[in-house]
Amino acid sequence: MRLFLLNKPYRVLTRFSRPDDRPTLADHVPVAGIYPAGRLDYDSEGLLLLTDDGRLAAGITDPRHALEKTYWAQVEGEPNADQVARLRSGVALPDGVTRPAGARRIEAPRGLWPREPPIRYRARIPTAWLELRLREGRNRQVRRMTAAVGLPTLRLVRAAIGPLSLEGLAPGELRAASAAELAQLLAALGRPSAGRSGRSASRPRAPARN
Repeated sequence: MRLFLLNKPYRVLTRFSRPDDRPTLADHVPVAGIYPAGRLDYDSEGLLLLTDDGRLAAGITDPRHALEKTYWAQVEGEPNADQVARLRSGVALPDGVTRPAGARRIEAPRGLWPREPPIRYRARIPTAWLELRLREGRNRQVRRMTAAVGLPTLRLVRAAIGPLSLEGLAPGELRAASAAELAQLLAALGRPSAGRSGRSASRPRAPARN
């Protein structure tokens, strides 16, 4: 069982095949036989996990495991207490009300790399950062949630998946998870450690959407 952490850059497709001239994971992942466990939108950045183990990939993406994912969202406007409370309690979207989530205003994350190209600067419109912790994974969920409460997302970074974080990874950088990190992830999923599993790995399916 192998597990890798990638800091997916902005405007990179979460797939290896190249449908057009846009960059894909093939430009950043030189390791054969691993596939993304879930997806991260083309216009989003941050942590993506890749593995050669189908059961592990399914556990990471299956909402029944409720594996928490942490996002940093730079939004347009000044969030007020009511807007943050709505994000926490659940937001009505066309596909249903979202689950309760962790939501709070934060300062700009330390050490965050500049985005290329940068977000559009508007002198009269302030921006702010929110941290959101979700246990579900609907399509473009964070962007839809913040827009629904009047705070359009300008930049979105996934900072953590369960116990694994983006810390120390530069954009486009890939590294293997340590044995301790893999054990922490398996524990979060309620699975025995890799050494005790005794089951063979299977190839995970590639994400269906981009």
